[in-house]
Formats: sequence, structure tokens, C-alpha cells
Amino acid sequence: MEKQMHSQRVTVWCGFWAGGVIGPYFFEDERGNAETVNGYRYRNMISNFLWPILDDMDTEEMWFQQDGATCHTSGTTIALIREKFDGRIISIRGDQQWPPRSCDLTPCDFFLWGYIKSLVYANKPRTLFDLKQEIRRVISELDGQVCENVICNFMDRVTACRASRGGHVHDIVFHT
Repeated sequence: MEKQMHSQRVTVWCGFWAGGVIGPYFFEDERGNAETVNGYRYRNMISNFLWPILDDMDTEEMWFQQDGATCHTSGTTIALIREKFDGRIISIRGDQQWPPRSCDLTPCDFFLWGYIKSLVYANKPRTLFDLKQEIRRVISELDGQVCENVICNFMDRVTACRASRGGHVHDIVFHT
């Protein structure tokens, strides 16, 4: 009797800004199976998926923020991101260092993923195809005003963190 060691999964990336969500982008092979994100795949996604979308947007006031995953912070990856966000990268090796383990300051972590998961799993998708369809649906229905509020909330969080000199912010309530 064979038993699968790991459950099936999807590996998904999204960009988040005040105007909405960019994506989703699923990291998968030609058969549709999820792939682990490595530097090559991440840079491929940036070059072939993200850049064409950003070509139609005004990015002069936009910053690029990412976590400290090795594939995100290699010299080659940072050089690629600098092509469009020179001087506006929030990341290890970026223009603005980002504190490690600071998910309460990252809109994708403090809002987007939890929000999307709560709506996606409410419909109990049974297959990977259904799961990807639900992710696409929820993202496409995300209200632009909510995204703008989240970014304003993000700015309030950063201000509060700076005022506390990087300490914990216990007594502030954030609204989306």
C-alpha cells in the first residue's frame, strides 16, 4: 500500500499595492504541479510575469518589498529588481533594510494571505484545480478600497513601530 508523504499544494505569489493585487502567479511545472521557488524561478516570474504588468503602471512612487528568502535576496535577484525599483527596495541587501520576523508590518502577511485563505477555504475546494480557481476568484473580487485602506494601515504600523524604536506596539488598533 502506497501513501503519499506530503499533501498536494500550490505555491503562489502575489504583489500587493494600494490599487489592488497583482497576480496570482502559481509556481508550477508544465504539468501543473507545484514547484519550490528558487532563484531562477523567482527571477523568471519577475521578468516574464511581473515586469509586463508593471510596464503599464506608474511605478515612480511604488516600493518593492519582499522577505528574506535566499532566492529573493541573491545579488542576481536584487540586481534584477533594481531595474525598475532602484533606490526603492525594502529587503535584505535592498535600499531599506527590513527587520527580520516583522510580519506584522508586511501587508501580504498581516492582511492578504489570511484574508484570502479565509475566503478560499470557506468553499472547501476539493482539488488543486478548484483551489487555484478559488484563489483567482477571491483575488479578482478584492475591493480596491480595502487595498487602499490596508496600505494606509501599513503606513500607520510603520509610524508606530518607528515611534517605539522598533519595539512591540501593544496599544494600537489597526483597521482595514
